[in-house]
Amino acid sequence: MSAMKIKKGDTVRVIAGKDKFKEGKVSSVDKKNNKVTVEGVNMRTKHTKPSAQNQNGGIVTQEGPIDASNVMYVHKGQPTRVGYKFEDGKKVRVAKSTGEVID
Repeated sequence: MSAMKIKKGDTVRVIAGKDKFKEGKVSSVDKKNNKVTVEGVNMRTKHTKPSAQNQNGGIVTQEGPIDASNVMYVHKGQPTRVGYKFEDGKKVRVAKSTGEVID
């Protein structure tokens, strides 16, 4: 399995599925299952029982995980592929469209 090229805090665009063309910030990354959770994307409704934290219970909407292959990193407003290169002995992410170092 290749390394995951998306990190927490990245802005990504969904390129497949019901939320295609939506953009959002990555809130969590699951490297083991190759999934990412993006704010405002893949919203799920969850029926919750009343509990100590939530006295009323009811229906709650929350983000569900989406496969990392269905999102693309957004660099300067444009979705781009991400590659790697070594700079000063460190491995850095590079935007394929411009060749600029991301982080």
